[in-house]
Parts: sequence; structure tokens; C-alpha cells
Amino acid sequence: MPSRDRDAISGNLQKKGFVLSERDHKYFSYYSKNGKKTGIFTKISHGTKYKVISDNLLAQMSKQCKLSKADFLELVDCSLTRDSYETKLQSQAIKLD
Repeated sequence: MPSRDRDAISGNLQKKGFVLSERDHKYFSYYSKNGKKTGIFTKISHGTKYKVISDNLLAQMSKQCKLSKADFLELVDCSLTRDSYETKLQSQAIKLD
């Protein structure tokens, strides 16, 4: 079962154009390379029991980010570039501007 460190996911999402907003959870909204806010977002709990994100939660986050779980893992592991992410979104007819 894949799992990922919460802090690593948080940092890597921000490197890929997601902007952090701290509320009851850590919310990440995606901004395109053109600086436009999109409707794509995901969130991570502040809770101490979620220092490692489980396979089930990774699957939910991948759906929120409009990716397959495998592609989402590549995004947070930094093997999927921001350009490739935007290409995948555009292939799904998701507007980025």
C-alpha cells in the first residue's frame, strides 16, 4: 500500500502551483502557470494521526486533483512536471484560464 509523508505532499504541491490556505484543514488551490485560480483543490488534515497519508486518502486527493492515483503520486513525488500536469488537465477539457 503506498503512503506518503504529509509534509512532503504539502511542500511538493506548493512547488507545482498549489497555494496553501490554512483553515480547519490545509487547503490547496491550484493556480495555473498564467496565475489564474482554477477550480482544482485538495486538502490535508492538521490532525496528528495524519502525518502519513494513507492509500485511501491519496486516492481521494487524486480525484480532487483530476488525476489517476498513479499520476497523482508522480505529481507529489515530483516526477510529473507542472507542464505535464497542465497538459493532462487540458486533455480532460479542464479550463486553466
